[in-house]
Amino acid sequence: MPKRALIFLLVTFLSAPALSSPDGAEIEGSVFAGSHTERNTQLILVGVGLLRYWGFKAYTGAFYLERGAAVDEALMDRAKRIELEYMRPIKGEDFGPATDKKISENVDAETLLRLRSKIDYHNSLYEDVKVGDRYSLTYIPGWGTELALNGEPKGTIEGADFAAAIFSIWIGPRPIDASFKNKILGL
Repeated sequence: MPKRALIFLLVTFLSAPALSSPDGAEIEGSVFAGSHTERNTQLILVGVGLLRYWGFKAYTGAFYLERGAAVDEALMDRAKRIELEYMRPIKGEDFGPATDKKISENVDAETLLRLRSKIDYHNSLYEDVKVGDRYSLTYIPGWGTELALNGEPKGTIEGADFAAAIFSIWIGPRPIDASFKNKILGL
C-alpha cells in the first residue's frame, strides 16, 4: 500500500468521532441506540459527539429526529430527542443558570420573556447527576418536551416554541459548542 494511502487511512480512523452502525453508535464508552420510539413516533439517530468544557470531558450526546425529517428542520415543529450521558458529576442547581444563558443567546428578548415561566418550570426539574447518568429531552408535536433522568420522566412542557428554545442550547445558531453541534447533527 502506498505511504500516502496508509497515512490517509490512519488519519481518517483516528479522527472518526464514533463507531456507528444502523443499530446505534458508541463514543467514549457511551452506547446510544440507533432509534427511539416515543408516543408511536420513531426517532432515528442522526449523530453522536463528545462535549468538552474547559478541556474536560463533560458528556457524550446523541441526537435523534423523526424519520424523514431533514437536519435543517431540527428546530422546527418536528419530533426530536437529545440524550446526554454525563462524564462528571453536576449539581442540579447548576443546570438552570446554564440553561438560561444559552437560551438567551439563541432567542430574542420577546421570546425569552414569553417563555420565562416554562423555562423556570423546566429548570426546577433538574436533579444532581453523577458519572454515567443520562438526561434526555424528547419533543413530540402536540404533546410537548419531556425531560427525563435515566429514563424516568421529570416533567413535560407544551409548545413548539419552548422545544425550539431548549434544543437551541445544542443545535441553535449559538450552540454550547459548534463542534458538538456538527457531530450530533451528523455534519
